[in-house]
Amino acid sequence: MILEPSDEGGYTVYVPSLPGCISEGENIDEALANINEAIELYLEPEVKASN
Repeated sequence: MILEPSDEGGYTVYVPSLPGCISEGENIDEALANINEAIELYLEPEVKASN
């Protein structure tokens, strides 16, 4: 994970090994909680809709 301060305030965090897995938060704790949720969703298997 890479955590960086955002120009607009707050923090942006991303995971280089998971392309497109990016999140933000108003503070470090929120940013880390949000990226952990994003990682879980990123790694969740796709659910295909039945026709």
